[in-house]
Amino acid sequence: MINQVNLKKASNIARAIAHPIRLSILKFISEQGTTNVNKIYNTLSLEQSITSQHLRILRTSELVNTQREGKFIHYSVNLKKVAAFNESLTVFFAKKVDISEDLEEEAVKSTVKQNGVNKTSRSQPEAR
Repeated sequence: MINQVNLKKASNIARAIAHPIRLSILKFISEQGTTNVNKIYNTLSLEQSITSQHLRILRTSELVNTQREGKFIHYSVNLKKVAAFNESLTVFFAKKVDISEDLEEEAVKSTVKQNGVNKTSRSQPEAR
């Protein structure tokens, strides 16, 4: 059974990283370690307002940490959140793969049963 709260959180994170600008911002912050909005929008050639909107989404999804120093807010990637999201995806898709493999195996068995074919008793081509 899927935990709906965790599913909602994972969905919000997936939406947050689904935008190419936000991915670029995350990558830049990760490379810098810690940075501020001015450095982000100047380096990535973005408008300040656009950068701030994308950072708000990243903050809301908790993908970035913030620390205020005077008039500047410094951003860093929330590595724990990214790792937890990555682990969630790995577990989710591993379960999906297991289910898919089980369904495929059942389909093959069903087809074999319907056709009356036994894999081990297939006749071999005659030797000449």
